[in-house]
Amino acid sequence: MKSHPLLTPILYVCCLFFLLSYLTIATSTPRYNPVENIVVNCGSPGSLKGDDDRYWIGDKDSKFAPKEEPNYKSNTSVAQSQVSVGIVPYMTARLSYWQFTYVFPFTAGPKFVRLYFYSDVYSGFESSKDFFTVNAGSFTLLRNFSASILDQKDVYKEFCINVDENQKLNLTFIPFTSTSMNYHAFINGIEIVSIPMDLYYKPQGVIKGEEFVPVYVGKPTPIYIDYSMALEMVYRLNVGGGAIQAKEDTGMFREWSGDGEYLLSGGFVPRDPSLKPKYTKIPNYTAPDAVYQSAISMGPDRTKNMQSNLTWGLLVDTGFNYLVRLHFCEIESEIHASGTREFYIYIDYQLAEERADVLLWTDDNDTPYYKDYVVMIKNKGNDTHLLSIDLHSRLDADLIDAILNGVEVFKLSDSDNNLAIAAPLLDQQQPAGAANESKSKKTTTFIAIGSVLGLLVVLTLVCCMVLCILKKTKHYGSYHPLAKWWRWSRPDPYKRDFSRRTASPLPGELCCYFRLDEIKTATNNFNEDLIVGVGGFGNVYKGMIEQGNMMVAIKRMKQESRQGALEFMTEIKMLSQLRHVHLVSLIGYCDDEGEMILVYEYMANGTLHHHLYDTPNDPLTWKQRLQICIGAARGLHHLHTSTKHPIIHRDVKTTNILLDEKWVSKVSDFGLSKMGLDNTAISTLVKGTWGYLDPNYARRQQLTEKSDVYSFGVVMFEVLCARKALNPKLQEEQRNLASWAQKCIDKGTISKIIDPYLMNKIVPECLKVYVELAESCICDHGIQRPTMNDVMEKLEFALELQEQAEATKDIGSKVVSFRVANANGAPWYNNFYHGQVLESNSETKLSTINTGLSYPDLDFVNFSITSEDVSSCTKNSSS
Repeated sequence: MKSHPLLTPILYVCCLFFLLSYLTIATSTPRYNPVENIVVNCGSPGSLKGDDDRYWIGDKDSKFAPKEEPNYKSNTSVAQSQVSVGIVPYMTARLSYWQFTYVFPFTAGPKFVRLYFYSDVYSGFESSKDFFTVNAGSFTLLRNFSASILDQKDVYKEFCINVDENQKLNLTFIPFTSTSMNYHAFINGIEIVSIPMDLYYKPQGVIKGEEFVPVYVGKPTPIYIDYSMALEMVYRLNVGGGAIQAKEDTGMFREWSGDGEYLLSGGFVPRDPSLKPKYTKIPNYTAPDAVYQSAISMGPDRTKNMQSNLTWGLLVDTGFNYLVRLHFCEIESEIHASGTREFYIYIDYQLAEERADVLLWTDDNDTPYYKDYVVMIKNKGNDTHLLSIDLHSRLDADLIDAILNGVEVFKLSDSDNNLAIAAPLLDQQQPAGAANESKSKKTTTFIAIGSVLGLLVVLTLVCCMVLCILKKTKHYGSYHPLAKWWRWSRPDPYKRDFSRRTASPLPGELCCYFRLDEIKTATNNFNEDLIVGVGGFGNVYKGMIEQGNMMVAIKRMKQESRQGALEFMTEIKMLSQLRHVHLVSLIGYCDDEGEMILVYEYMANGTLHHHLYDTPNDPLTWKQRLQICIGAARGLHHLHTSTKHPIIHRDVKTTNILLDEKWVSKVSDFGLSKMGLDNTAISTLVKGTWGYLDPNYARRQQLTEKSDVYSFGVVMFEVLCARKALNPKLQEEQRNLASWAQKCIDKGTISKIIDPYLMNKIVPECLKVYVELAESCICDHGIQRPTMNDVMEKLEFALELQEQAEATKDIGSKVVSFRVANANGAPWYNNFYHGQVLESNSETKLSTINTGLSYPDLDFVNFSITSEDVSSCTKNSSS
């Protein structure tokens, strides 16, 4: 049968159409075919199909059966859950009280190694005794790991490990060893998938294109990720989109989560499910299309975008380097030229990219791209750290906006080939067996008899001690070392019940009550020669207690002092429950005969204020000043975070930062402190000290921890400039240090008001960090200011910069000159390696009044002002 002459060209057109369609689909749905794609269903005797459409091979009596210790066999068990677990590989498990090893022969190259755990009741094993270590060759992947202590039943861990030529991959599971109880190791599933050589590894000399060399954030040189390292996947996020299942990946069975629970601040969600990514810059297996079809941007509100960021917070372990990969694709059609949308990228509050421009990198819309950054998360006493990723628009760009499509975060193995932190080992006692029960009862009986006899002996000795104390205190007085213990433990007929406060969470650091005669003895009847500080509240005396073995500072408030009984009791309550190396310790108090007296640890070097102005001593060095600021920041951070609700100091100033004999700084004077409600502002009568007072707090009477941050920012400028926070002797423009420093920064003349002693002694990079941080602290609105934890960490970083330069003798010949940041839209924290100072977004500062007050060495004077006072002060600020 002959075909119609018109059908032939139509057939050709149709075939061509389908061919083009196929090519388009193949391009937009890239796949990678791994050489190895092995999934093992541990504890299973046969193969089962999983949700990822792969058949999981049972390890029982198969080539994937593990090698075990001689004479010890691991057990296999079916998960015995009340709710049936119908998901491969969680249905079965291999468990053992002894070490066992899986051996996999592979071709050379990097692999994904994924371990699946399901915490449940398994026959013959106690679920809470699953503590074990997992090694992969020379790498420690998990140490003292326990799935039972985690919040979720099913857990999987993903690692990248390179296998060398003619090498086998050994996965060894080692139960925790204990003499008192048996712990076991277990595993439900093992997955091993080959990955491209250059997907995450970036060894020196192998990377194609310098733009893909990872940036080492905060360091001047790049970093390379060698094949000798192992990586652990910590986060893989589809920004602006939903979860992506393993079978929807590009062939490597990666799971992608949505970013909703990690996005701390964000806005607009551009999304185009029909977008066909054009993989002209990166391989088409880098990420699924869905990652590049959605994003988070800042939205259309230009004014709001100037003062906000896109911020993600990711909890990570400390003590490791992390690879942070950011995925980009310009999917908004109205943005079609480079320079239109430019933004800053900050990784862990450090500048990683000064001018991010997706179209500059890709040359075209709908073109995926990624940037790699490595950041070191130092171990500063905490096991975990909130890693922040921030994007902030540049003010000199056409569009005030930023965009991000995806995030991947990997932990890098350390120099010991370690990826693990030890999970907390639960010290649980194993139930005694029936054979030991009789022995246990006998032991208990002997212990009980011995305890009773011991108690009788102790009571006899105590009675003898009390009699001796009563006799000897007639000779030694109340300074006998045990006399104070006796005073604490017996009723005092001269004291009211409310004053018997010895509440402290730390043993041996109780708040002690002193009688007035003891205070008089310690101060030689308040001898004026012992006065070490004078203020509106009264005098501070140097005194001796404990038979002259302990020097203390004794603060005696005037009866008419504005800091009255409420502030007095506030300080006692606060300091009785607070103990920190950077908080002045309260030793005791006295309120006999209407007196209000507080006894503190003695701070031999006085106040920070004293060492900044008119001191006969040598000026403080820059490193000393940084260390003093760091200590004070740590003390304030402890106040803000150590209790259920934050404690807000409300009177942070240089006279309330004291220095001990080793120049360790400590925050003092908690009479105005207030208990906050987490991040919620509390309404309160405005109190504080002019010059340090948060203008936002003064206007609205709304108090938060950020009010302390403002005051600390003023202190930082005092430390840098050796100028008082409020100096009525200067011309009006310069009286208030905070507003004057801000104006100097805006004009680019901040270097002219720095303490002359410090000229040519501060590393330029250190000075940039310090000034930008101080400026961010005095932002007009609290939300724009950093937390005290941020302040503390940035000051530590500034000190590191100073010390590194001094170690290499790399201090510049002159102090860096600052320029006005008209085109710089960096966020409130440090853009560490940026050449310009942050642009000020402050509004009109609260005007100050010439009070005529001086600042004595220990000035604890405070002002109480009302909203009417603030209003009248603002109207008459020029008078």
